[in-house]
Amino acid sequence: MTDSTFDAFRQAEALLAERRPLDALRALSVVLEVAGDEPSVQLLAGRAYLGSAQFQRAEEAFRKVVDLDPSDYYARFALGRTLQRQSRLTEALAQFRMAAAMNPTPEYQEALGEVSARLAVERDRRPDR
Repeated sequence: MTDSTFDAFRQAEALLAERRPLDALRALSVVLEVAGDEPSVQLLAGRAYLGSAQFQRAEEAFRKVVDLDPSDYYARFALGRTLQRQSRLTEALAQFRMAAAMNPTPEYQEALGEVSARLAVERDRRPDR
């Protein structure tokens, strides 16, 4: 990354920290063109897409990171959140399980428990039981 690309990346990070995901995506557009294959760039883009409810784009970004580095537990957690927001709970559960197994933080454990419980409730509501 050049200095200007790095500055744009840092600006996008700051904007995202201020909960301004659309502005972050605008700042990140140049970085995506130049260094779009970098996991850190895809993670930041995925977070901005997720923050602006662009779930399909967020999913694509997080999947790219997982493809590049299957052991990236944060990317798996973020992918799980993205799938959860799309009500794709079984897929989200698989990602949360992997993230929690790799890094058993309370946040990851909580997400895993939340989705597991929701799936259990949905199973119990089915008339075919």
